[in-house]
Amino acid sequence: GFERSGLVEREVLDEQRLEEVTQRKTHSDTHPSLTERLKDSLRCTVPKLKRSVMSSLPVLYWLPKYSVWDYGMPDLISGISVGIMHLPQGMAYALLASLPPVFGLYSSLYPALIYFFFGTSRHISIGTFTVLSIMVGSVTERLAPDVAFLKNNGTNFTAEVDITARDSYRVQVAAATTVLGGLIQVVLGLVKFGFVGTYLSEPLVRAYTTAAAGHAVVAQLKNILGISPTRFSGPLSLVYTLKDVCSLLPQTHLPTLVVSAVSMVFLIAAKELNSFLSSKLPVPIPVELITIVAATLISNYAYLNSNYTVSVVGEIPSGLSPPSVPDVSIFGEVIGDAFALAIVGYAISISLGKTFALKHGYKVDSNQELVALGLSNAVGGFFQCYSVCCSMSRSLIQETTGGKTQMAGVASAVIVLVTILKLGALFQELPKAVLAVIVFVNLKGMFKQYSDIVTLWRRSKFDLVVWLVTWVSTLLLNLDLGLAASISFALLTVIFRTQLPTYSVLGNVPGTELYVDIETHREVREIPGVTIFRSSATVYYANAELYLEALKEKSGLDISKMIIYKRRQEAKQKRRERRAERRAKRQAKREVKCWMDTSIDGNDKEDQGWTERENGTVFVIPTSPRATDGHCRWEYLKGGDPDCTSLGWMSELQDGDTTTLGSSSEDTLSRDLERVSLGSLGKWTWDIHSIILDLSTANFIDTVAIKTMKNIFQDFSEIDVDIYMAGCQASVVEQLELGDFFSESITKRRLFASVHDAVETSKQLCILI
Repeated sequence: GFERSGLVEREVLDEQRLEEVTQRKTHSDTHPSLTERLKDSLRCTVPKLKRSVMSSLPVLYWLPKYSVWDYGMPDLISGISVGIMHLPQGMAYALLASLPPVFGLYSSLYPALIYFFFGTSRHISIGTFTVLSIMVGSVTERLAPDVAFLKNNGTNFTAEVDITARDSYRVQVAAATTVLGGLIQVVLGLVKFGFVGTYLSEPLVRAYTTAAAGHAVVAQLKNILGISPTRFSGPLSLVYTLKDVCSLLPQTHLPTLVVSAVSMVFLIAAKELNSFLSSKLPVPIPVELITIVAATLISNYAYLNSNYTVSVVGEIPSGLSPPSVPDVSIFGEVIGDAFALAIVGYAISISLGKTFALKHGYKVDSNQELVALGLSNAVGGFFQCYSVCCSMSRSLIQETTGGKTQMAGVASAVIVLVTILKLGALFQELPKAVLAVIVFVNLKGMFKQYSDIVTLWRRSKFDLVVWLVTWVSTLLLNLDLGLAASISFALLTVIFRTQLPTYSVLGNVPGTELYVDIETHREVREIPGVTIFRSSATVYYANAELYLEALKEKSGLDISKMIIYKRRQEAKQKRRERRAERRAKRQAKREVKCWMDTSIDGNDKEDQGWTERENGTVFVIPTSPRATDGHCRWEYLKGGDPDCTSLGWMSELQDGDTTTLGSSSEDTLSRDLERVSLGSLGKWTWDIHSIILDLSTANFIDTVAIKTMKNIFQDFSEIDVDIYMAGCQASVVEQLELGDFFSESITKRRLFASVHDAVETSKQLCILI
């Protein structure tokens, strides 16, 4: 029936009705079948379509809600500030990629516009970045080295580099690598692989960027010193390049060195002043833009290129180049580099994006960020851009100058677009040494990361080893192989940590149901007769054997030696029984023969013969009179062995003991072996009756660990120690069931929700016994 409670009508359920409702609810809560899930995923509804479109194009969600009055002016100021930074950084970082500076400006324009439509972070600035520029530069110089573009000089028969052909092919290589890397990011995002960036830990990323800064410095030494060293590729390329630079130091071009030194002093001083006045200035002073403008003016009016042969940027084409399809034949040669660029770029962007999202209270979708970054690279590659991600320095400027949404990125892109269309030709006389200095000075933040060594030494030796291995491998093996080696080593440290976890015996905190490590907490007390054992890591194939060894050590029971000793004693007992039986047979034969030889009564000799069964057991008829029933009693002569007392107990069967016809030697042996126990052997003594395995830290269990658990139950049962499992998660219990762990001897009654429940049950069972 129903009853009314205020304005709410609810059903009153009897027991039968309640059971029906519960069963129906349980049935509805079960997991849907694969067919149902497939149908549901393919079913198209208006709300589902709307959610899908909104998640794929986040701009459709936030742009209609955009308030010009609240966000317009902060986004405009922030965008102009970031756009001004894009100009010097774009041209400077293009040199790191071994590309003409204008392609750095392209990379600051198109990807930022694409990210506006697909990105979910409101504060990161997409464009050129130091590390990715170095990685692209290693690819372009490997596939398009200077020696591949030498041409003969008709006047003095010397070979010189065809710069136009070389740069053109390097642009093709960079574009193809960028498109392939972008496609990899898009695919990973569509299959929900946004978590892939979590495998790059913070120590790994910081060490990787620190080592990349070393590559950047060596790469820019040629522009700072005005020399032309040979650029090597592959492992140890940094060492070979640095060696060649040192050999060319006597040939340093002094005018270029002077320009570099003056620019560096001015830029460092201006940046320090900017930091000192940051709290008093509404926006930072664009010191980099001021530097390149001043350097361009001085170079133009002092004729540094013609009078002093100072290398300058050269011709910068005005206008935008049309899109072109990248050379797909290059994909096979750069797929490894493209994957490294995809992972590193995403890891840097998502870490910075989540930092700003947490600070300002909004959510960043990691999978959508992967798609957005991939589309920015893939589409940008068609417009001769190279791989991009967010820049920490520009993102901080965008956030600190009041940027609110992705509109700030559009404003910065407009600044870059105006420069490309109208102002690009003005920077033709800009010395390359100034751009190299800008790169060098901007690496100051990465050089400060060397302080991580001291910090990690105090906090975590494992993370310190990861940091050092990443740094060394990246410096020596180059950026692509260094990244692969670093990730592999970081994963190995995780496996190593799970192989060597902390094993502990738990005790009870008096007056509570809490159980903690007795070695680290003095106030806890052990439970008499109960050992509570816990591992800090899940039990799986890599540490299952170590788990068993640690359990033996912590419990004080060397179960392996105890069982081996028991097996040996059992085998020794069997051998003694067989020897005793053989002696008994020989003795019986001798007595029968003696009895027959000394018998006087011939009739008695006929009646009282001897017989031997097929199995060799000897039965004799004694000389004693017949029984009252008229039949002679047959007896089996069984010999004893006094040495059996070495087992800790004396056999009741000595020489001459007899067993009736209804028994056999096999039955006697089985009864004897039942009496063989480790307690009776007297070699060990222990007061543990129960061991509780705390598996609350286990989130999975594999077949090897299941087999180990079975062995633990079986081995300890032989010494009369009960094993219980506590704190198992539902998924672990399900895996135990699938692995056929439970049986008649190991039932689910050995499972408990908590350690305290297991302790109380073991106490009660001990009292009953």
